[in-house]
Formats: sequence, C-alpha cells, structure tokens
Amino acid sequence: MAASGRVVSVNVARASEIEIAGRSVLTAIFKRAVADRRGVRTLGIEGDEQADPSVHGGPAKAVYAYPSEHYRFWQTVRAQAGVARWDEPLAPGALGENLTIEDVVETDVFVGDVLRFADCALAVSQPRLPCFKLNARMGFAHAAKLMVESAWCGWYLTVREPGTIAAGDAFDVVAGPREVSIWELFRARTGKRT
Repeated sequence: MAASGRVVSVNVARASEIEIAGRSVLTAIFKRAVADRRGVRTLGIEGDEQADPSVHGGPAKAVYAYPSEHYRFWQTVRAQAGVARWDEPLAPGALGENLTIEDVVETDVFVGDVLRFADCALAVSQPRLPCFKLNARMGFAHAAKLMVESAWCGWYLTVREPGTIAAGDAFDVVAGPREVSIWELFRARTGKRT
C-alpha cells in the first residue's frame, strides 16, 4: 500500500445554465455535499451529472477527487481577489470535485493506482485540466491559471468496482505500475517543468 486517506465529503450537482462572460453555459461545477451513502456506477456517483461529456465524465473521468489540503490556499487567494472574506471557509465540492479527500495529494498517486474503499474501487486515470468554468466557480479570473501554476489539480477516477461511498469512508491507495504520478502528468500536459 502506497498511502491511505479518508473521504471528507461526497459532492454532487445537476447540470444547470449559468452566465459566464455574457453567454449562457451549461455546467455542473457547483457541487454540494450530500449526507447519505451514494451509489458509485460506471459513469459516476448517483445524483451527479457532467454538463460537457467531451471534457468531463465518461468511464475514464467518472469521478473527480480533490485534496482538502489545498483548500486553505484557495481560501487565501479568493480573499486576496476580494471575492470572499479572509475567514470564509470553502465548502466541500468548491473545486467541482465529487470526492473531497484528505491525506493523499497529487504527488502520492500515479496513473493506474487504485483507491480501494470498503465497498468500491476507483482507479486513478488522469489529472483534471482546469477550464474557464473554474474561474466562474471560484469567483475570480485567474483561478485556472493558479491551478496550472500550483499543479494542485486533483485527479479523475474510473470505476473499477461499483458499490457505494460516503463521507468518512477510509481508503487505501493500492499501487499500480507507478510509472507517472498525477503531478508529473499534469506538469507534462501543461508545459510546466518544475
């Protein structure tokens, strides 16, 4: 076992129209935490939708996980941008993730690793690449750029074994081939060398 962690929150949203830069856009980035145990199926978590399956969703991007360790950074930059108070915490799901997790970050997981939960298994497939919808969700124009600069991107998961998941569930990271970490792949895809 390479690492272990815990689910802080399970987050879902239905796709809805919002206005971004004067145009109507369909998005499901505004995730909200759910208190109950949710089914995990081939295309994602029960009650969740992806608005644009060409870039989000599908079997390779069924579930998106994001480390809670990065939340303080996002709280700080939102306060610096003047879109939130300094003491205003971000609610789980604020980065559009389905699973807010703790104790595992981008340098800890590699493509092909499996997050083994008591009732399901999710395989690490690829990093999340931010888009303009992240800027709208975070409330300021440079959020996507900051995600690229920090490489605090989170990662997509494919459903290896369907089941259920809930906040508080523990998981182990079962090592796959360990050829490329999420951090390394994100850096390669965004052209960042360090």
